[in-house]
Amino acid sequence: MNDALLNVLRSVDTPTVCNAIEAAQGKRGFNNFTKATMVASAPEEKSVVGYALTAKIAATSAPEEPAEIVKERRMAYYKYMAEGQRPSVAVIEDCDFPNCVGAFWGEINTTVHKGFGVSGVVTNGVVRDLGDLPTGFPVIAGSIGPSHAFVHVREFGKPVSVFGLAVEEGDLVHADRHGALVIPSLVIPSLQHAIEKLIATERLVLDPASKPDFDFEAFAKAWAAFEAART
Repeated sequence: MNDALLNVLRSVDTPTVCNAIEAAQGKRGFNNFTKATMVASAPEEKSVVGYALTAKIAATSAPEEPAEIVKERRMAYYKYMAEGQRPSVAVIEDCDFPNCVGAFWGEINTTVHKGFGVSGVVTNGVVRDLGDLPTGFPVIAGSIGPSHAFVHVREFGKPVSVFGLAVEEGDLVHADRHGALVIPSLVIPSLQHAIEKLIATERLVLDPASKPDFDFEAFAKAWAAFEAART
């Protein structure tokens, strides 16, 4: 992914990227996206884009392993996040789902990850400390809650699943208030063009429909131009 594509991806929402992926593939049916309503900590911010850094957490009960093992894994996790590929997105599977109770993502953890250079997070787990989270680090989460409970890292760098979205370390992730998706590697070279063409094509309908004299005749003309441009 070059800087031009990165900037374009940050400027558009996930529905646009979903449509552009299908346009680049030449067919409908793209399915590698989240399939549930999610909570966005900062819905007004730009989309989160980056290569996935993955982990699994749990919080319902305290870990059964010795404390030194838990601490060692936690510090190894932070080192993994600090030294991972950039730009990056933390993708965290809460193993307690659908009964997630402990927020891994609050003021401290979001600030730490932002300081590392991570762009944001996608998780089926819990977020808290709304109003105290740093700007420029969107959290796309499964729920909001007050407690961290017994939250701890189980593993990292392995495949995860978040609301039906399968993610492996290094996958290119795009996320915003609508949810998240993984961009297929085969469409990356043509994705910027597909997005730009999609936006221009949609204007063929949106611009006429915004005029005060818009009627069915104007719609039919605009729709014909729209369909012709998509082929």
